Amino acid sequence: MERNEIPFLSATELAELYRYCDVSPVEATEAYLSRIEQVDPSLNSYITVTAEQARTEARQAESEIAAGNLRGPLHGVPVAVKDQFCTDGVLTTGGSEILREYVPDYDATVMRKLKEAGAVLLGKLNMSEFAMGDAFHHPYGRPRNPWDLSRNPGTSSSGSGAATAAFLCATSLGEDTAGSIRGPAAFCGLVGIRPTWGLVSRYGMLASTWSMDAAGPISRTVRDCAVTLGAIAGHDPNDSYTRNAPVPDYLDGIDAGVQGLRIGVISDRINAEGVEPDVRDAVNSAVAHMGELGATVEEVSIPLLAQSAAISTTLIYTDATAVHRQGLQDHPEKYDHNNRVRLLTGALIPAQAHHKAARLRQVIRNQILEALQRVDVLALPTSSVQPTPIPTEAGMAKNGKQDFLTMLGGRRTYTTPSNLANVPGLSINCGFTSDNLPVGLQLVGRPFDEATLFRAAYAYEQSTDWHTRRPPV
Repeated sequence: MERNEIPFLSATELAELYRYCDVSPVEATEAYLSRIEQVDPSLNSYITVTAEQARTEARQAESEIAAGNLRGPLHGVPVAVKDQFCTDGVLTTGGSEILREYVPDYDATVMRKLKEAGAVLLGKLNMSEFAMGDAFHHPYGRPRNPWDLSRNPGTSSSGSGAATAAFLCATSLGEDTAGSIRGPAAFCGLVGIRPTWGLVSRYGMLASTWSMDAAGPISRTVRDCAVTLGAIAGHDPNDSYTRNAPVPDYLDGIDAGVQGLRIGVISDRINAEGVEPDVRDAVNSAVAHMGELGATVEEVSIPLLAQSAAISTTLIYTDATAVHRQGLQDHPEKYDHNNRVRLLTGALIPAQAHHKAARLRQVIRNQILEALQRVDVLALPTSSVQPTPIPTEAGMAKNGKQDFLTMLGGRRTYTTPSNLANVPGLSINCGFTSDNLPVGLQLVGRPFDEATLFRAAYAYEQSTDWHTRRPPV
């Protein structure tokens, strides 16, 4: 195989070729490093490229695989991670000017697990500052969408979406507080899953909102997403909120199809005001297609869903303000303008508003769990809009209604229900708009039932060709 074609293989395809010595981890790593050098200057998806470390890890993986000591499906596979995870001896910025010189002396648990799985680290990926939402200023370069360089690749795991879609890593890690894995997956035509809160350790991950932050994969295929999640999931004594239970093999039964699955369609969200026609049509078509594949499709209503962004935003702003209280006092000017507004807003939210939001969170969680007793999977758009244009100035839109929607999370009405209910949510590409931009279908499942989401997504993926398209970079 020609070296320049290697990055276009999926992670699972690459691992299979390793087993038969058709491609080596060293060859794959060099192919990715070469493509990063050629393509990333136009995307700014990486903050740090760990080239020499990657070469060392690739040589070790090649030696181990040749000796028959296979660690698992990510052994020797080149990966990259959002720069939110502390990495021993590697710059970890959180996408902020404030941490420009921060080099941790320990690994986040997900980094340790990737090393144990034998993955090859290509580098740390760009992100919105401290994973707090759309930022205007990106001190390490503005991330761009490989499908259209004038568009946003999604927030806040921007580099994870851009790099994975542009074949600059085989699979990646992001972090999702209110949609920061699923949004970039939708905007970049990928598969991304926010796992159940407590499935993946947050030890060593820069915090945004402790009760919602969740690390997870962004990948090009469902199988890649499944093996990546399997590598990082599991109980961790350093994070007492992680579930103490065995991690299933997410590939086991992934090809069982959707026959017999009950899919609850949240039609009032698909057809709501503000959903772009191309998005609505693609999602409706995808759900209908899953019915044709054998799933039972029925409409489901979750009354409080429309208020989820307001509830989530109230909790996130106040929690983030608590995390950044000292920094905001000491050097507020170092924060991105948009995030400074968010943090100051969080400081002004009264205690009774936070209390009400916390109680409403339990109500919406109960409504979602009740719906998931009647169906196996909920379906709705990941985003109500196609990838948005990159803003030309900081701040709000200077339009009353638009400013209000922005403050309440706007399109995040679609992703915030999962983080409020602490249930898994997966985004998969379900088509393209008339501007040739990706559209995401979101599937939401029961707590710790990621396997069913992978099963449903895989059936859809394998019966369509959306995942085979390549962006024009």
